[in-house]
Amino acid sequence: MISSSSKSQLQLMDAYWRAANYISVGQIYLYDNPLLKRPLKLTDVKHMLLGHWGTTPGQNFIYVHLNRIIKEFDLNMIYVSGPGHGGPAVVGNTYLEGTYSEYYPDISQDEAGLRKLFLQFSFPGGIPSHASPECPGSIHEGGELGYSLSHSFGAVFDNPELIVACVVGDGEAETGPLATAWHSNKFLNPITDGAVLPILHLNGFKISNPTVLARITREELEQLMRGYGWIPHFVEGHEHEQMHKDMARTLDLVVQQIRSIQHDARSSGNTARPRWPMIILNSPKGWTGPKIVDNLQIEGTFRSHQVPLSDPASKPEHLPLLEAWLRSYGPEELFDARGRLIPELAALAPVGARRMGANPHANGGLLLRDLRMPDYRKYAVDVPLPGVGGIGDTRVLGPFLRDVVKLNAPQRNFRVFGPDETLSNGLGAIFEDTNRQWNGATVPNDEFLAADGRVMEMLSEHQCEGWLEGYLLTGRHGVFNCYEAFIHIIDSMFNQHAKWLKVTSGIPWRSKISSLNYLLTSHVWRQDHNGFTHQDPGFIDHVVNKKASVVRIYLPPDANCLLSVMDHCIRSRHYVNVVIAGKHPAPQWLSMDAALVHCSQGLGIWQWASNDQDQPPDVVMACCGDVPTLETLAAVSILRKHLPDLRIRVVNIVDLMKLQPRSEHPHGMDDIDFDGLFTRDRPVIFAFHAYPWLIHRLTYRRANHSNIHVRGYKEEGTITTPFDMTVLNELDRFHLVMDVIDRVPKTGSKGVYLKQQLGDKLIEHKQYINRHGQDMPEIRDWHWGISS
Repeated sequence: MISSSSKSQLQLMDAYWRAANYISVGQIYLYDNPLLKRPLKLTDVKHMLLGHWGTTPGQNFIYVHLNRIIKEFDLNMIYVSGPGHGGPAVVGNTYLEGTYSEYYPDISQDEAGLRKLFLQFSFPGGIPSHASPECPGSIHEGGELGYSLSHSFGAVFDNPELIVACVVGDGEAETGPLATAWHSNKFLNPITDGAVLPILHLNGFKISNPTVLARITREELEQLMRGYGWIPHFVEGHEHEQMHKDMARTLDLVVQQIRSIQHDARSSGNTARPRWPMIILNSPKGWTGPKIVDNLQIEGTFRSHQVPLSDPASKPEHLPLLEAWLRSYGPEELFDARGRLIPELAALAPVGARRMGANPHANGGLLLRDLRMPDYRKYAVDVPLPGVGGIGDTRVLGPFLRDVVKLNAPQRNFRVFGPDETLSNGLGAIFEDTNRQWNGATVPNDEFLAADGRVMEMLSEHQCEGWLEGYLLTGRHGVFNCYEAFIHIIDSMFNQHAKWLKVTSGIPWRSKISSLNYLLTSHVWRQDHNGFTHQDPGFIDHVVNKKASVVRIYLPPDANCLLSVMDHCIRSRHYVNVVIAGKHPAPQWLSMDAALVHCSQGLGIWQWASNDQDQPPDVVMACCGDVPTLETLAAVSILRKHLPDLRIRVVNIVDLMKLQPRSEHPHGMDDIDFDGLFTRDRPVIFAFHAYPWLIHRLTYRRANHSNIHVRGYKEEGTITTPFDMTVLNELDRFHLVMDVIDRVPKTGSKGVYLKQQLGDKLIEHKQYINRHGQDMPEIRDWHWGISS
């Protein structure tokens, strides 16, 4: 612990801080002359200056103090940089502690290594300016703000010895996800989980505006944080010596408070929600940087946010200012002649895996253990003949997920996340073995709430996504279940995670993590009772924009296929898997053996529904999704009854990416195989779960693309009946049959008469639902059969 007799240690820490600041400025500005062994010249400065100085010195200050308490208390700690533009800080500090050079031996601990370190930053062929995946110790890039605290809590769930020091920028604190994330302390079990130490970095400014939290009174800010359930500790000022003393004293105190909370809970079994400590660090933006430039204040203002000094090539008067700034840190006192950090400063950093850059929790694949998985085939629906009734596909999946939870309870590395929809989504069986983790107050009528549970629910898709990402990034497994329409809320979070997976897959020392698995249900075609606001299948359009090496999309047509797909997804590594399935009673098509084969192939001809075995088909009826499959088969039954000479091939697609060429996606099909299924010249009537144009996008290179006619969701919806949802979007069986008649001349006059009958049937349908409020009996009671 720091005391008045530790002045020499604080002086060394201040020198270490100066070294980190020097390296940070060097990364932003220097092309050469890394130790200033000669006067600075224009040729020593990068032509393009990119980076963010404003947050960096404060983060360097925090990092050096965290290093001390890690060593002092032997803490298992990782660092999350919410203001992710502070890339110079995390890169510089992992370099100073030695981790960076271990992962990148060419960035050596000498003058040549410093030159490379500086040159690569925000430079072509180098590294980004954030806490990017290339940086050891990072699980959170921070390029997009708002998720640092959610990621931090996800990291400490089921990690009882881990502390995440989460630096929250006061600009970031204005985002909705971050503002909500303070409530994550209501979900933290002090016995089985670790601790998050939020450090709100109150430096006053964003890019060009003041921050909200910096412009309210200290009393109001303290009340805000106490209202969230935290105990705030303030460290405020700008004078270096006093700030070091205050920060050291405060960190000693908060570590004692965290340990006391955990000891009391773990020794007594008391899981009552404690008030965890946090720190509010109020320091100048751009601290230690240029104070006045061109007669404008820089330090302590928004002007220090990015690059405080302009390119000296355009403003030569800034070159001496840059040299004076760099020399103010005294690099000759911090590094030896070879460019190595002097030993007494290097000794301040933790060693081995206690270094925050080397902590294995920040490279979670190193800790990843395979799940114990039940045999999914044991949960199969008995399907003696295609079309038997089912209870709802996710309701069949629920017992399987329940047992995944149960089998992995001892190793505590699997959780189910969702925004208060796990029961609604048909997964209630999970609660037969576990509860929702909840550390708030309870009342007698509450259900499935406990201090320790494997289900994490909060009515915030952002928090669920952030928790799960943090959980995966630190080496565990999980599933996120959500209403299909509202998964859009985390579109951007998915973006960032997919980018992280793409980049880390190319970094040799980054071990693969468990896949991010989305189970989307309560989907567009069965939101007839909630109406237009709940009807949107567009998430998969968003997903397919990401790298083919990362994204996978599955639309199982029935429960047995869903079981097979989910078993595969949960076992997989380093993907984003999107699975869309229904929860309402629906026909079941395939036995488990047939489902296994079908899902392994990703798509295929359903021979039992086709009649083109002896000659080429007149039409291909393709379907993707549970409701489109139902309507397609109902259409086929009408066609085969009324137009028995028509040769029909039914193709069902589970793995959507199979439609792309193999050159575009690793799951894609060669043209020969694709043409074998879909033909080169016959009409393809494609019933699709989502927006029709996605199928055209995936198949536009195919020879028969001009004959592929897609029916899907056309942004038509309201509160209506399930079948009317398909009618409104012309995906129903009647429209599908009429489409076939229009595109296959062979149907002749029989087709003309049938088309008129079906038009009449659509009128009858509309009249019936308006009168009775439900679908016609022939729709409700339909079952597969050629004589239907």
